[in-house]
Amino acid sequence: MRAIDELQHALQSIVLDMGLQWPVKAVIEAPKDPKHGDLAANVAMLLAKEAKVPPRELAARIAAALPEKYPFVQRAEVAGPGFLNVTFTPDFWHGIVLDITAQGAAFGHSNAGQGRRTLIEYVSANPTGPLHIGHGRGAAVGDTLARLMRAAGFDVSTEYYINDAGRQMRLLGTSVWLRAKELRGEQIEIPEGDFYKGEYIIDLARELLEIDPDLLMLSEEEGQDKCYEYAMRRIMDGIREDLRTFRVEHQVWFSEKSLVQRGAVRDAFETLKAAGHTYEKDNALWFDTSTLGDDKDRVLRKSDGYLTYFASDIAYHHDKFARGFDYLVDIWGADHHGYVPRMRAAIAAMGRDPQKSFDVVLIQLVNLLQNGTPVSMSTRAGTFETLADVVKEVGVDAARFMFLSRKSDSPLDFDLELVKQRSMDNPVYYVQYAHARVCAVLRRAEERGIALPDTLTLAHLAALDTPEDMALLRKAAAFGDMIAAAATALAVHHVSRFLMDFAGMLHSYYARHQVLAADDPARTVARLAMLRAMGQVIRNGLDILGVSAPETM
Repeated sequence: MRAIDELQHALQSIVLDMGLQWPVKAVIEAPKDPKHGDLAANVAMLLAKEAKVPPRELAARIAAALPEKYPFVQRAEVAGPGFLNVTFTPDFWHGIVLDITAQGAAFGHSNAGQGRRTLIEYVSANPTGPLHIGHGRGAAVGDTLARLMRAAGFDVSTEYYINDAGRQMRLLGTSVWLRAKELRGEQIEIPEGDFYKGEYIIDLARELLEIDPDLLMLSEEEGQDKCYEYAMRRIMDGIREDLRTFRVEHQVWFSEKSLVQRGAVRDAFETLKAAGHTYEKDNALWFDTSTLGDDKDRVLRKSDGYLTYFASDIAYHHDKFARGFDYLVDIWGADHHGYVPRMRAAIAAMGRDPQKSFDVVLIQLVNLLQNGTPVSMSTRAGTFETLADVVKEVGVDAARFMFLSRKSDSPLDFDLELVKQRSMDNPVYYVQYAHARVCAVLRRAEERGIALPDTLTLAHLAALDTPEDMALLRKAAAFGDMIAAAATALAVHHVSRFLMDFAGMLHSYYARHQVLAADDPARTVARLAMLRAMGQVIRNGLDILGVSAPETM
């Protein structure tokens, strides 16, 4: 926040002039009650002992120096045991409009991440069926987190891990193979358990038979392999298209098979062995994760020679570090929460600090409702609601905003009827309408021949003098701090919450104040300039969420 930065710089200078060192634990933040000023600081209480004066006396000295040395400080007062309450001049807050106007789409961006090389992996659904609404929430969170962290100065790459090896893929091939036999009139027995039963499996079998009428002439093994390869390719094509439609980007599509082919699994095992973390037992290879924070040791290679999922995941994360990334962020379903400690153990065994170089964002379940009735979801039974269907029903904007409206590790009720409503009860409509109202006011001003000056100055903004003007400007000034804090905390829902609050303030402003006041041209120009800047803030926030900012609604 520009205000915090400016005040900290001023306080540091005054403290240094007093021969004191800036305390590490100094805090500058907005007071709970706005009547106590714009910002409060505890620096005097922390330095009183070193200065050998009572905290309130030291605070009084600093308070006296602030307005004298720094004209942007209107008032500095001592409160309680030695807090400094600081109020800025109106011109300081008016300057926020100039900042937003000058920076445009870059307003709110920072270098908080200091260019740290970060890899975010998300969705990574097994290519055994279409993406469902639960995948959609993870996709929205992952893609938005990438946008958010880039805005905060991280060097972010994005990746989808294709699980194209292992038992699930063999089941996919078997499922399509059996359906192909059934379509050709053979009597088949559908397994009760491990079998994909959705209509999409029958569609895939029918397509493959049209392409290759002699499919069933192949042996069981060859036929199932061909079914697997075709089905996986078609399903992956569908997944890519669904994500593209949903405005979700993946720069890299990483194949699990490539890990073995490139020797990445072997390299990872050698790293663990060299660190003294593997041992042989019962003809299997074990990883002593219990010594690194996990609840028990884990098998890497089973006695039959097959690798465990954990082994592939270790190799994958080892490969990520080998590619030069120093911060890994994984987006996982909440049912994988027990997997986090063992992966942190693996990261530690690689010689990395698992608390600093690895994080997991958990995605809780989405409860899809239609007319108050839950829609069941089961990939194998084929009764799930696909992401494509939901997007077609409510639109990309509504779906993304709803997925991002709550903390990702909290369950989410997704009411299809609510998000289709054009009403203030619909969160995405509420925010987008605030932007559209700004655009409507600017259009009306243009129709009436009211133009903003080519170069705005503080003098043009002097008429912004109501409490509501100041509240909007203070909220807009906090946008950059919110972006930096949300990126650091991996908390994308902070953006949607900020926008909801900000939109509420704008809607309230429209209700209380006339903007195009014919009898006060100076105030009209000031408010138009402010609203144009406020619209930019909403647009920047919606862009991070991957949601459009319509000019008309």
